[in-house]
Amino acid sequence: MAENMTIGRVARLARVNIQTVRYYERRGILSPDGRRESGYRLYSEEAVRKIRFIKNAQELGFTLEEIAGLLRLRVGRRTRCGDVRRKAETKLDQVNEKIVRLQSMRRVLNGLIHTCRRRGSTDACPILRSLEGGKR
Repeated sequence: MAENMTIGRVARLARVNIQTVRYYERRGILSPDGRRESGYRLYSEEAVRKIRFIKNAQELGFTLEEIAGLLRLRVGRRTRCGDVRRKAETKLDQVNEKIVRLQSMRRVLNGLIHTCRRRGSTDACPILRSLEGGKR
């Protein structure tokens, strides 16, 4: 990869679209290294690495705010791996809580689906009644 890449090249190498790169800039988690006289943004290889880092962290459920914190830890000289581990443990706790909520939702939906007789009119539909009254 060459230094001073355009936004299009960075987007292609990072496998995102140009709007994603611009969005990360607006959010303050990515900055161009400079600009051409024409105003075109210029980026280094680090921008591609950072975008890949962001996308991988998003895949693990980290928000952009959390990712910004991880990026700060990534370059901090005083940062220890244990600091990063604590962030990952916190995210794992959140994921586990979400799994519990999703499993509960699954049980409720399964129950509602099994109460539906399919042939009745919608005014007697147990699924719609449950959603209207909040009964589960």
